[in-house]
Amino acid sequence: MSSNQKKRNFQIEAFKHKVVVDPKYADKTWKILEHAIHEIYNHNASGLSFEELYRNAYNMVLHKFGEKLYSGLVSTITFHLQEISKCIESAQGDLFLEELNRQWADHNKALQMIRDILMYMDRTFVPSTHKIPVHELGLNLWRDNIIHANKIQMRLLSTLLGLILKERDGEVINRGLMRNIIKMLMDLGPSVYQEDFEKPFLEVSADFYRAESQRFIECCDCGDYLKKAEKRLNEEIERVSHYLDPKTEAKLTNVVEKEMIENHMPRLVHMENSGTVNMLLDDKCEDLRRMYNLFRRVPNGLATIRDVMTSHIREIGKRLVTDPEKLKDPVEFVQCLLNEKDKYDNVIILAFNNDKTFQNALNSSFEFFINLNPRSPEFISLFVDEKLRKGLKGVSEEDVEVILDKVMMLFRYLQEKDVFEKYYKQHLAKRLLSGKTVSDDAERSLIVKLKTECGYQFTSKLEGMFTDMKTSQDTMQGFHAAYGAELGDGPSLVVQVLTTGSWPTQPSITCNLPAELSALCEKFRSFYLGTHTGRRLSWQTNMGTADLKATFVKGQKHELNVSTYQMCVLMLFNNADRLMYKEIEQATEIPSSDLKRCLQSLACVKGKNVLRKEPMSKDIGEDDAFLVNDKFTSKFYKVKIGTVVAQKESEPEKQETRQRVEEDRKPQIEAAIVRIMKSRKVLDHNNIITEVTKQLQSRFLANPGEIKKRIESLIERDFLERDNTDRRLYRYLA
Repeated sequence: MSSNQKKRNFQIEAFKHKVVVDPKYADKTWKILEHAIHEIYNHNASGLSFEELYRNAYNMVLHKFGEKLYSGLVSTITFHLQEISKCIESAQGDLFLEELNRQWADHNKALQMIRDILMYMDRTFVPSTHKIPVHELGLNLWRDNIIHANKIQMRLLSTLLGLILKERDGEVINRGLMRNIIKMLMDLGPSVYQEDFEKPFLEVSADFYRAESQRFIECCDCGDYLKKAEKRLNEEIERVSHYLDPKTEAKLTNVVEKEMIENHMPRLVHMENSGTVNMLLDDKCEDLRRMYNLFRRVPNGLATIRDVMTSHIREIGKRLVTDPEKLKDPVEFVQCLLNEKDKYDNVIILAFNNDKTFQNALNSSFEFFINLNPRSPEFISLFVDEKLRKGLKGVSEEDVEVILDKVMMLFRYLQEKDVFEKYYKQHLAKRLLSGKTVSDDAERSLIVKLKTECGYQFTSKLEGMFTDMKTSQDTMQGFHAAYGAELGDGPSLVVQVLTTGSWPTQPSITCNLPAELSALCEKFRSFYLGTHTGRRLSWQTNMGTADLKATFVKGQKHELNVSTYQMCVLMLFNNADRLMYKEIEQATEIPSSDLKRCLQSLACVKGKNVLRKEPMSKDIGEDDAFLVNDKFTSKFYKVKIGTVVAQKESEPEKQETRQRVEEDRKPQIEAAIVRIMKSRKVLDHNNIITEVTKQLQSRFLANPGEIKKRIESLIERDFLERDNTDRRLYRYLA
């Protein structure tokens, strides 16, 4: 074909020969189809030719009789459904639902066959005329003629609700039948299921559980009530899975939760002898877990439990930290805190699903009451001291770590961490100098934890103390290498040289050492200052210890482990049988308070009384006389004589420590103010207070009054100035 040849257009023309349709064609054909529908509903469909029926329906639509076919279908199905309605209405008792179910199944089968016959109408005529498809039409007619029939609608609802009530009361019902009937309502459309069943069902359920919960709460304790509520909730969830629409579950459980839990929350948690507090006191974790799982389902449920738990913990914590008996023994006090923390940690893990909000509430409660006791930092340090001196002997490394982690947890709650640091440093110094620490690893582990928590600055001095101990060992090796031959059989000396800045500041108290030791100490001084330039040594005799070999009158020999002060006192008895208190004080020049404690431990402690006191009493008087105790016996060769000390600080010591802490805080507050002002340049008074408090809260809670004083001090020293117009504004002076 050539490219320039014209293309021909094809056109299909209409059929020229006119077909004449029999005027009665539509009526005849419809009669055939109507008869077929009757036969289908009368269960006689086996004799029908579906192919022929399909062709008849096809031709009717093709010849524009779709409307006649459609309206005929509606009236025929309606006729049959009205007959069916009568059958269902006449069914008695339990047969009512069975008849309804059977007729529904038959109707569905019939609809399926009718839809097959009228498939062409369904595909062409129905969409073009916006009519309802055959299957949906059949459902709508069933709804209008059966479900909404006067004598069926209310009867159906009351029958269904009655069966559910029976099941709630423990009777067995035909769940399969229920499932079919409910499925029928769902198939008829969401509005039918919701309006004809779900809404009234939820209302009846609310009434049922309102009455039941009232009955239960009057006669059950909290634990039993919660068990019943949980059982009911599970039953309803199971009911939905067996025969209700899955979408009903949330609505139904809401009803049960509201009526059985939400409406009774305050009464349940505060129930006398069985509420939340009693459960906590009696460690009823299973009941608490049930309460948690039920209350979490309702608004503010968990907050209600949490508030009760918080106020309860704060109350017992407050009682604990203000109990004079508990405060007598710091170690016992801290152990009680740890026991309480362990208990509630356990409750939160086992009962409250390790809920972070509950953990936070527990932490804030502990922080609240631990800081009610101003001596908590000291007591926690004393607890550590006890553990690291002897409490951790024979304990595995893992267990040591657990104890140290618990201590760190309490430490985090402290607002005055710097006070803890002061005491910890004092206690650590005593442990290191007396060689009383159970484990260097444990000591270092705790310092690493403190460093992680508070930074290098917090622990640098503590680490310096360990360095000094190591350096002192090397120094002593050098001393013995240099003077070993000269020392001979005389007293041996072990010196720890402490860097002033790293160790707790101690007043330098001199006491008169025995002549043998004074000469030895001078030798060490000249050795040390000869090897180190620009240093000064001052002896801290109040911190030393000594081992003395003692021979008593009856010849019994013992090695006495005593403090340096005790050694000075005992050595006096080499040259005297009887000494008055005043004579001892004059000879040794030991401060009066220390001397009294020292003599008390030598003369008044049973089993350690190497001296005798006249007159015999617990306290030391200035007119007392002291003699060597000839009757002293001990089954041990080595006898350790401790110094009678108050485990806690005395009131004056406490005041002194507090004063030192306050002094140490001043430069820290000033440094924080300068840092803030340097970056902000201009700031008002309230904002400075807020910022400084925030910056320093990891170490201590800064007092606004003290911050104000530090600001005044910085103004005097020209770091800051007040604004000329607004006196509450401060400017930074570079």
